[in-house]
Amino acid sequence: MSSVPLFPGSVGISDLRVYEWETDDGHHGGTPHLHTVSNEGYVVVGGSGEVHTLSSAGYARDVLSAGSVLWFSPGTVHRLINSGDLHILTVMQNSGLPEAGDAVMTFPLSVVSDPERYRAAATLPDGSEAERAAAARRRRDLAIEGYSELLSALSAGDRRPLEDFYTAAAALVQPRVEEWSRLWSETVLADVEATRSQLAALGDGDASHLGDAAVVRAVPRPEPRAFGMCGRLGIWDASQR
Repeated sequence: MSSVPLFPGSVGISDLRVYEWETDDGHHGGTPHLHTVSNEGYVVVGGSGEVHTLSSAGYARDVLSAGSVLWFSPGTVHRLINSGDLHILTVMQNSGLPEAGDAVMTFPLSVVSDPERYRAAATLPDGSEAERAAAARRRRDLAIEGYSELLSALSAGDRRPLEDFYTAAAALVQPRVEEWSRLWSETVLADVEATRSQLAALGDGDASHLGDAAVVRAVPRPEPRAFGMCGRLGIWDASQR
């Protein structure tokens, strides 16, 4: 039996209900972070809120409401703000890499620069829903602490703290790059190469690959939802029929 095809484009999708927990700066929402090699997109399903970003363009705030579509490239620090029942379908490039660690939360630089401290701060413990929720909230608050430092500096025209954070984030994930390269080759690159082969076959008048047509159905994993960085995540398990 053939393996289950990836979602089109070799992207990952998840159903995100953004945290409603209040923060010290008066907002409600998730954990600021960036991705080191993957683009991310939002398709807003319902509710309202904003995404606050730090990037080469500086600080920005984009309003989100049902029907909004927005995406951003690696290195964009993003923070989701929930104004009311914010519900998003997230679309992640390089399916598998974000789950393998291609996300660095904006903890203070002293934490991000120390792999052991970062791991301890980022990892949620096993335990009850209440215990995991409390840990996820502490993690979120620590990331907002570091994010606030980056925002303050960038707003004053000082990019050095953001550049220092980029350097620390790159050093943090460097030991995983070999594993990521293998994973990317087995999924994303393989998908691209399959299209290359199909184009070549069609150019030769060969339609044999159409005989491998298949339908994939995804079934939501049972509740409770996972504690993600930005909110409670609903994910799907795919099967081929």
